[in-house]
Amino acid sequence: MLKVLIPTVMLFPTIWLVSAKWLWTATTAHSLSIALVSLTWLKWTSETGWAASNAYLATDPLSTPLLVLTCWLLPLMILASQNHINPEPVNRQRLYITLLTSLQAFLIMAFGATEIIMFYIMFEATLIPTLIIITRWGYQAERLNAGTYFLFYTLAGSLPLLVALLLLQQSTGTLSMLVVQYSQPPLLDTWGHKIWWAGCLIAFLVKMPLHGVHLWLPKAHVEAPVAGSMVLAAVLLKLGGYGMMRMMIMLNPLSKELVYPFIILALWGIIMTGSICLRQTDLKSLIAYSSVSHMGLVAGGILIQTPWGFSGAIILMVAHGLVSSMLFCLANTAYERTHSRTMILARGLQMIFPLTAVWWFIANLANLALPPLPNLMGELMIITTLFNWSPWTIALTGTGTLITAGYSLYMFLMSQRGPTPSHIMKLPPFHTREHLLMTLHLIPVVLLVTKPELMWGWCY
Repeated sequence: MLKVLIPTVMLFPTIWLVSAKWLWTATTAHSLSIALVSLTWLKWTSETGWAASNAYLATDPLSTPLLVLTCWLLPLMILASQNHINPEPVNRQRLYITLLTSLQAFLIMAFGATEIIMFYIMFEATLIPTLIIITRWGYQAERLNAGTYFLFYTLAGSLPLLVALLLLQQSTGTLSMLVVQYSQPPLLDTWGHKIWWAGCLIAFLVKMPLHGVHLWLPKAHVEAPVAGSMVLAAVLLKLGGYGMMRMMIMLNPLSKELVYPFIILALWGIIMTGSICLRQTDLKSLIAYSSVSHMGLVAGGILIQTPWGFSGAIILMVAHGLVSSMLFCLANTAYERTHSRTMILARGLQMIFPLTAVWWFIANLANLALPPLPNLMGELMIITTLFNWSPWTIALTGTGTLITAGYSLYMFLMSQRGPTPSHIMKLPPFHTREHLLMTLHLIPVVLLVTKPELMWGWCY
């Protein structure tokens, strides 16, 4: 754990001491080396399920894929941000990269924490850099409104979790993940216990987000700069799924009856947010709503509490993290050139940027779960688990899959095909940096096709 955390902390002096000329090169190289070192976590040698560097930080096969995803994303965020942060004063550029790095440090400590209260503190700490990135470097004046939504939704969900954790500490005497799952809480049959159960999960359901408490996400995504959107879609939403997986193990006796409304909301959310996607005119908003739809499927898989559901959820989380981050990068490259997120104003781009149209095509196919990509594998495992739980769910999940295919193709056709408007004929060409960025998003997705057990090599 420390082999990645210490170099991440060492990135802070690098950012502030390196000369302005080498700032982007040095930070990209340093963060990419951290990402490559983090790949060693995937070589699993421990027999016990946990590999600990000390009492408070450890990795297990559930947190490892998400930790590697976190580390892989920092160099990509720095690469994606160069164009629109470069004109700013050099100290602001340094501050921006510092915030991204601090976000990575908090996320590593959140996914690696063995104490639930430490996980909670890091879960909350990620709010601060994200909020500053959205409200300081966002695009429109509504960014303050988006930041307020983001902060209040997340905090309103998190405070009951803090109370629930303190109650758990009082009754079991420990909050260590290694111990708590074996120390069964007392028989949970009163109303107070049911409220405690809800308190344990609501923070994560808001973060995922579940349909109904998802309104902060499209706002935050649309207003955030590209790195904010990337980290929000790729890693911060996964904090919710990871936290739910960790908590569900302890909530076992109560969950059987109480998960019904949440599973129904998650499945209904897949169809509702998918239908909203079909009506969107704003490109970033469409990708944001598609994230809600995919995370609804993940929530359903986790709430069922079967090994297949958990494995499918983690595979879909990792695959969706990479693909949605790539889609936000593509949307940003189009925005930087046309200065519009409205799909009708920036259409027919295939004639001007043919190679970029290939990236768009691959990203959309991955988003609609094309075989043999891990997106399909995760979705199929979750759909099968849900079908095994209740055959009626296939009507909702099947419709959701069809709608996903519909809006993915709609997004591709609207942005790439058709006649090119005369006002966007003279656009600057794409840079090698942007093609490299797309390649680095796709390489892990393709490699996971060849070795998917890296993500599902664990079962309860």
